[in-house]
Amino acid sequence: MEFSTIWLFVIGAATLLIIPGPAVFYIMARSIDQGKRAGLVSVLGVSLGGSVHVLAGAIGVSAILMTSATAFNIVKYLGAAYLIYLGCRTLFSSDRTTTEIPKAPRKKLLKVFYQSVLVEIMNPKTALFFLAFFPQFISPSAGSVTMQFLFLGAIFIILAFISDGLYAVLAAVIRKRILGSKGRLKLQNRITGYFFIVLGVFSAFASSSKT
Repeated sequence: MEFSTIWLFVIGAATLLIIPGPAVFYIMARSIDQGKRAGLVSVLGVSLGGSVHVLAGAIGVSAILMTSATAFNIVKYLGAAYLIYLGCRTLFSSDRTTTEIPKAPRKKLLKVFYQSVLVEIMNPKTALFFLAFFPQFISPSAGSVTMQFLFLGAIFIILAFISDGLYAVLAAVIRKRILGSKGRLKLQNRITGYFFIVLGVFSAFASSSKT
């Protein structure tokens, strides 16, 4: 691949990643709810989930989601239902009585990681985006299309990891400002819960054509 092509891809990908999307809002919700560590663990989970979509796109699995309305709807509604479930569970969780910033235990962070991977894997829009965006920078004459796809995917995941990590840190700063009283803690739970529910609703009503 020519260096100019790779550089254009980096610029395009970075521009898209700067604009907050569903993954960014999910990560910020985690940071606000459980702190910076949980947010950064979510970044790792989302990155791994994105890597799965890169591999799927490289071997043509993403094409199935693009052409099959049934497959798209199954994955879409599963992901939407999961996000709404997370939001409702947060909204109806018992109020915290401490004003100190809680430290998530290792087991809890591992659960956050698994949940983050599932949220990203069950988002068919990610697969459709990769399938639509990457081919614009791939040339059959430059060698293996599969290897080019994987190469661009690796660049995108690295850029996303950096961008998402910065958003996680930003959300952790916001969290510190809203902690300190029961009223603020209730606000924290509401913000987190509504984040998840809105993401779920948007996912449920999204269509492949709009994506």
